[in-house]
Amino acid sequence: MNNNIKNLAIIAHVDHGKTTLVDALFKQSGLFRDNQVIETCAMDSNELERERGITILAKCTSFNWKGTKLNIVDTPGHADFGGEVERILSMVDGVLVLVDAAEGPMPQTKFVLSKALALNLNPIVVINKIDKSDSRVSEVLDEVFELFLALGANDKQLDFPILYASGRSGWAVRNLENDERKDMEPLLDTILEHVPDASTEDSGQFKMLVTTLEYDQYLGRILTGKILSGTANVNDAVHALRPGVPGDIERSRLTKLLAFEGLKRIPIESAKAGDIIAIAGLEKATVADTIAAMEVSQPLDSLPIDPPTISMTFSVNDSPLAGKEGKNLTSRVIGDRLFKEAEGNVSITVKKSTQEESYEVAGRGELQLGILIETMRREGFELSIGRPKVLFHNDPNTGETLEPIEELYVDLDDEFTGTVVDKLIQRKGEMIDMRPSGVGKTRIKFLIPTRGLIGYYGDFLTDTRGSGIMNRSFHSYAPHKGPIEERSRGALVSIASGKAIPYALFYLKDRGTLFVHPGDPVYDGMIIGEHSRENELEVNPTKEKQLSNCRAAGKDENIKLPNPREMTLEQAIAYIKNDEKVEVTPKSIRLRKKYLDQITRKKMSRQQDS
Repeated sequence: MNNNIKNLAIIAHVDHGKTTLVDALFKQSGLFRDNQVIETCAMDSNELERERGITILAKCTSFNWKGTKLNIVDTPGHADFGGEVERILSMVDGVLVLVDAAEGPMPQTKFVLSKALALNLNPIVVINKIDKSDSRVSEVLDEVFELFLALGANDKQLDFPILYASGRSGWAVRNLENDERKDMEPLLDTILEHVPDASTEDSGQFKMLVTTLEYDQYLGRILTGKILSGTANVNDAVHALRPGVPGDIERSRLTKLLAFEGLKRIPIESAKAGDIIAIAGLEKATVADTIAAMEVSQPLDSLPIDPPTISMTFSVNDSPLAGKEGKNLTSRVIGDRLFKEAEGNVSITVKKSTQEESYEVAGRGELQLGILIETMRREGFELSIGRPKVLFHNDPNTGETLEPIEELYVDLDDEFTGTVVDKLIQRKGEMIDMRPSGVGKTRIKFLIPTRGLIGYYGDFLTDTRGSGIMNRSFHSYAPHKGPIEERSRGALVSIASGKAIPYALFYLKDRGTLFVHPGDPVYDGMIIGEHSRENELEVNPTKEKQLSNCRAAGKDENIKLPNPREMTLEQAIAYIKNDEKVEVTPKSIRLRKKYLDQITRKKMSRQQDS
């Protein structure tokens, strides 16, 4: 056993303060100078992470505390990125479970904790955000204990140490009433006491299981994992092994070894068993493969990852406006990028679609695939995205169709409870629990098909006037619940190409809600708004005022239009129906019909009705 290294993962629900707590640990450990300026949530290095305020990628950091090297992994808190969490649990020896003092355990807390308990990892529980005005410490602690019991924790796991903290203020205490609230030292000392030393095997041959893959413009492919046995040295000969594949898949040398130190990766000459390192020099090895010395012939076992639950069709952008903003346009380039993503992200699968020039991309949820699309558009890609589809399974014993079921928690004001419950029941939701969660607040738990949540988030925000909070995680597969109605309102579809004219939009605004500004480019088959009724309405947003030699009382400058509804990428994806697409370019997000030509559109509609 290695007595100088401890590996720890921080797990929690989204927005419970994981990354902020890591900031406080950095400062406490002396990693930064007193006068050094650092950004808040330093571990959120990805541009999208900073914009959205969430952690998307699991990241490793390291610092020393009282002579012991602590490798800490900051994990995502959103259920859609659960694959990131599952695979890194194999390289840690303890977990720090962070729970909000007001919200208590949430779906992602339960999801990740169940994985950690199944691996016999002993947790440390931290009740965070103690200084919130609506904190309810004793009730949350009871809920945490009940959650441990429900997940089948053993006696040792139930005897977890408890700390109370404020990551933002930079303190943690063991006794909330008597201890002085000054720094994070009690938490760091608890980690030294309760997290086991880095576990290794007795064999002296080098073996490492790859858990993450990323690309560097200078070093190429970088593989990160924990050394389970032996020692790694620069220029050592190694080979990559894969379960189920005879022999090795690649032979190479370790051209670069990188250790984690704070926010940086630093080159090192050698690393010993128990440490978490990054290596460069291999071209084919990927996540879940074993990198080992040439004498090793058997790959290490890797944890199974829960399967994807939804899929989307990614295809080339074939609209009349294609190629005006992006540089990556062809099916081959899009396919290469998607397969590259699937190589490093084990919770995403990609396959060629039966449709021409398109690919089926499956993942955990709309947010996960939305992040992928947003990343690609920032890289200069243009895409057409189809409506999310749920992945059904067939029961091997009965042949019955099974669909994914989500465990949904909604927190909302009491006055909106009736409307939300009614909407979710219409979407085949089953209410499991309902309890007060504060003054004038209610928390409701549902089991609902994944299909029922596609496109619902916008309605939820409207029904709760923006004050509701909705959290979900995968629960199980269950028999098909029957049909669920799509969007209740039709679309305003353009039948002309050109630029949207204020005069035309003025007479269309009473027909529904507009999605375009005056002067925006439009084309035949593009959705320019939502109709106020159920049916589709074909309109001409390019119609201009007829000029004559008669004097008019009014001028076009006096036309006043309401602000159009502007959708985010995720809202657009959730909004569309099966016969519609989202056109994604580096600068624009547009809604359109799948078939742009009016005649083809009507023909396909008649075929579906028949």
